[in-house]
Amino acid sequence: MVRYRVRGGNALRGTAFIQGAKNAVLPMIGAALLAAKGRTVLRNVPIIEDVRRAVELAQSVGAHVELHESERTLVIDASRLTSPILPAEIARRFRGSVLFTPALLHRLGEAVVEGVGGCNLGSRNLDFHYLGYKRLGAIVDESETVIHVKSSGLTGATLYLDTPSHTGTENLIMAAALASGTTVIENAALEPEVLDVIDMLTKMGAKISGGGTGFITVEGVTELHAVEHTVMPDRLDAGVFAMAAAITGGELNLVGTGLDLGVVRYKLEQMGVEFATQGAVLSVRCHNSPLKPINVITDTYPGFATDLQSPMMTVACFADGISYIHERIFDGRFALAGELNKMGADVRVKDNAATVHGHTPLKGTEVTAHDLRSGIALVLAGLAAEGETVIESGYLIDRGHAHLAERMRALGADIIREVP
Repeated sequence: MVRYRVRGGNALRGTAFIQGAKNAVLPMIGAALLAAKGRTVLRNVPIIEDVRRAVELAQSVGAHVELHESERTLVIDASRLTSPILPAEIARRFRGSVLFTPALLHRLGEAVVEGVGGCNLGSRNLDFHYLGYKRLGAIVDESETVIHVKSSGLTGATLYLDTPSHTGTENLIMAAALASGTTVIENAALEPEVLDVIDMLTKMGAKISGGGTGFITVEGVTELHAVEHTVMPDRLDAGVFAMAAAITGGELNLVGTGLDLGVVRYKLEQMGVEFATQGAVLSVRCHNSPLKPINVITDTYPGFATDLQSPMMTVACFADGISYIHERIFDGRFALAGELNKMGADVRVKDNAATVHGHTPLKGTEVTAHDLRSGIALVLAGLAAEGETVIESGYLIDRGHAHLAERMRALGADIIREVP
């Protein structure tokens, strides 16, 4: 029962510190469980709800985990795992639970997945994860409520992903790291977060080549050891703050080592947003009003990230003209449209395409976050709308953005987080 209250009208200015990457830290917690001795230290950990659930899940299988929030550091001792069960009451609350399966297979010989959660994004099944385990020699039994994966020892094989899923790629790399022999993963994901996970696994002793090429080779080793690793910055968090500067006519300095927004930056530049890189700081300013309309087609990396499609839809509402958005990844991404229309937007959806008729004044009202990304998009809408916007189901926002209200207030936003 979390809600956000946002009053619009303030241009955001100042320095925004970008959190560690959600999509990197979750597989890293799973990877830490592969080490049978020692303690793994993860730094620059985002203090988000998905990390809290991952900590609970790791503890439920027997790992000793310390989350030091003020230092944004996790210390994980997985030397003693006691249970192969990923309990539904925790696992169903975030999709990253599947990333614990490889460690349980290698360490305990089985994994029992009682529930797989996360955002409701339409057709988003996990079959290719389990088909990959089968190719490596595991036995997979599925029922309506439980998936049971068993193995007395995985063996390297050639694997092909129908789509270059970053979670699927990370899962199969972890499974292959301690398998006997060589595993080849074709059509692997290219995201920077995947490369960061590979970097950590390599430090742990894994033999992985081909990261970033779409064709990954893993030579199995007999053991992995605990290491210290710093999580890369979250480019999705950075994208949101860049868009906040865009729609409020503000100016922000984004701090995070090696920030690269890729095509998202180019699309915002087409709309009139100005960027400048100053060492490790990315400056964003937007004094051009109104914004120019845009065309967006989501795609796997290095294409436009589907996770930033919803925030971009909000930005398009403030452009002078018609913007077109085509969603190619998740068929449930357009729930946001109805909520924006409640605020006075003119967004029309047909199948997996949306037409945004921009430059219509938005007015604050009560809206609902349907998933993490639509939730943060509604926060953006509230920052630029007239009056107060109340966003229900705010827990979904907390799944991916750490201390959001505090960070935005420091930049001049009128936003509070409430727990009724």
